[in-house]
Amino acid sequence: MPEATILTVTELTLSIKKQLESRFPFVHVQGEITNFKEQASGHLYFTLKDAQSQISGVLFRGNAQGLSRMPKNGDQVIVQGELSVYPPRGNYQLIIRQLQYAGVGELLLKLHALKAKLEKLGWFDKSLKKPLPTSPKTIGVITSPTGAVIQDIIHVLSRRHAKFHLLLNPVKVQGEGAAQEIALAIAHFNKYKLADVLIVGRGGGSLEDLWAFNEEIVAEAIYKSEIPIISAVGHETDFSIADFVADVRAPTPSAAAEIVMAAAEERLQYLRQADKRLNQSMLHLLGAYRHRLETVRRQPILTSPFAILGQAAQHLDDLSEEMALSMQRMVATKRLQLGGLQRQLQALDPMVRVQHLKQKLVQLTSHLKSIDPKNLLTKGYSILFRENSNSVIFSPKEVQAGENVRVLVKDGEIKAQVL
Repeated sequence: MPEATILTVTELTLSIKKQLESRFPFVHVQGEITNFKEQASGHLYFTLKDAQSQISGVLFRGNAQGLSRMPKNGDQVIVQGELSVYPPRGNYQLIIRQLQYAGVGELLLKLHALKAKLEKLGWFDKSLKKPLPTSPKTIGVITSPTGAVIQDIIHVLSRRHAKFHLLLNPVKVQGEGAAQEIALAIAHFNKYKLADVLIVGRGGGSLEDLWAFNEEIVAEAIYKSEIPIISAVGHETDFSIADFVADVRAPTPSAAAEIVMAAAEERLQYLRQADKRLNQSMLHLLGAYRHRLETVRRQPILTSPFAILGQAAQHLDDLSEEMALSMQRMVATKRLQLGGLQRQLQALDPMVRVQHLKQKLVQLTSHLKSIDPKNLLTKGYSILFRENSNSVIFSPKEVQAGENVRVLVKDGEIKAQVL
């Protein structure tokens, strides 16, 4: 037989605690309060019993603050909480989160039935939750105009952000007709697109006080809303159907105002940091460029304007001189061209042309006179002709012996015979 495992009391107690608490994480229990005790710390201790059994319970101060009145022995209550083991005394007890007095049992049943129905319809689906706007221009609030809720919201918004536009739609938040007013207000905000985000809620109270926010008509209005909705119903420990359907659940109305401005504040803080980084970068760049400019300014070439402009000025003088010479050459060329054109023009003058032709005619006449055969005869030359024609004889081969010819001399003719 294997040896049995021996546990210490603590080990056994902790094992029981682990098994018990995991098996009963959240329960609803109805019973009568006995042995009620309120500690100076604000925590409430009592026993919850029925006809056959009893169990210890504790309602810590944070959860007790939401009670509409202090419990007392003999009260019939319905509590919600988790089962826990208190190791120092080795007993199990209820850690109570919510406590409702007798008469609310039917409301709790209705609440859980509606919650199960809407959860099955998918109205609590996290994937359907709309994101809150990062920079809401108009914040819509649906709550009582006379309660502390609206004042708390205004106070938080004024403290967190200097500029905001708040639009209140005043409604009843409990009693007959409250649920219808709340649903209608949500519908109006959507129909006329009056706000970028809505806060729907009221202060704390009993289950009966908060019941308008557990009505299906309000849940449906929130589900169908195109404007993101923050539900802020009761205190931190209070939960309503509106909280589960809304896009965001705030533990209190003041927290809802904080949530609304959180994104805008975060964006504003980002812009402030970006502005700071930009200024630092600009200062750094200005310093670097100022240093570079000072370094360049100290260069020897920049100490005198002539260091930069001298060469250009000298080049300008050279260009001016070259331009003057070029102009002179161009004027001389144009003068030569003009002289040639003038001579051509003179040559084309009719009188000049006639005079030139006269001179040429004289020259030709003189030349003709110089070559006239008659003029040659005066110089001792003669011309031989045939006897009966004016044909000039150029060679002895052209005549025969005994042929008669004529010889022309300066002052007449001589008839002769060829021997």
